Amino acid sequence: MTLNPAFDSEVTEYTTTTSNATNTITATATDSEATVAITVNGDAVESGSAATWSAGENTVVVTVTNGTASETYTVVVTKE
Repeated sequence: MTLNPAFDSEVTEYTTTTSNATNTITATATDSEATVAITVNGDAVESGSAATWSAGENTVVVTVTNGTASETYTVVVTKE
């Protein structure tokens, strides 16, 4: 999958397309002290694990937390 636009920590909304063949989600924080939480359509998914895509649009939410600071990124994934 390729994010549109390309990842930039200042941008919080993205789109991409996928098929069942590309179902692994990996999100890595650049700061080793930060934690990452991922949900796909509201269901928690561990980074590096497979996600189940529904037909059409799926919403992936990645929340990065470092101490009291937090940033949320949303990716709309369309299964073709």
